Amino acid sequence: MQTIKYNKCEKCTMVGTYSETIDRVAHYYCEHHKTENAVKVLNLPSQSLIKKLLPLLSIFGVIALLTIVTVILKQDYNFMAGMMYMMAYFFLVFGIFKLINLNGFADAYMTYDILAKKSRTYALMYPFIEIMLGVLYFFFLGGVYRDFFTFVLMGIGTVGVWHALQKKDEIPCACLGTVFSVPMTKVTLFENLFMAIMALYMVVAYLQMGNMAM
Repeated sequence: MQTIKYNKCEKCTMVGTYSETIDRVAHYYCEHHKTENAVKVLNLPSQSLIKKLLPLLSIFGVIALLTIVTVILKQDYNFMAGMMYMMAYFFLVFGIFKLINLNGFADAYMTYDILAKKSRTYALMYPFIEIMLGVLYFFFLGGVYRDFFTFVLMGIGTVGVWHALQKKDEIPCACLGTVFSVPMTKVTLFENLFMAIMALYMVVAYLQMGNMAM
């Protein structure tokens, strides 16, 4: 079966369904980033939500598998340790995907994150922050301070995703950078919220144990 290649939006990873010609050069935009003079040039075939989210769901599966393998190899079956390995791989894998096209990620992230909208520098730093957190979680460093920072970071991200979903526009999810074209859905909201809840759980657990670092 022949694969159809679509023009990409100049502002994000979504398919360019709108076009505007400037100085005899065609510029393509998605529904969210279309300009005032752009005209619709493409009607995309409908896809199931599962198919649209397949790359993201596949990455979740890989992270779960890596977590299970690591727990078995290290023979560390403690629930808290399992959560930390999962968060480590989450931040490392997603951070690395974002670095593949850092500027493209920043452009997409600035469309919905409340801090990235105000600072492109923050958007550019975000993948490095994720990788740093991944390393801290993998080596069990940082303790309650690491978890509180993660809770705040993912909480801010959750607010941005929630606001974007309220607008009901199909915008790109920057969680995988620009490697895959993944639309923003409630799955993204759940992803951020789940990470925030896990981090908060760890904060509470540490405080109950009176253990400020691990």
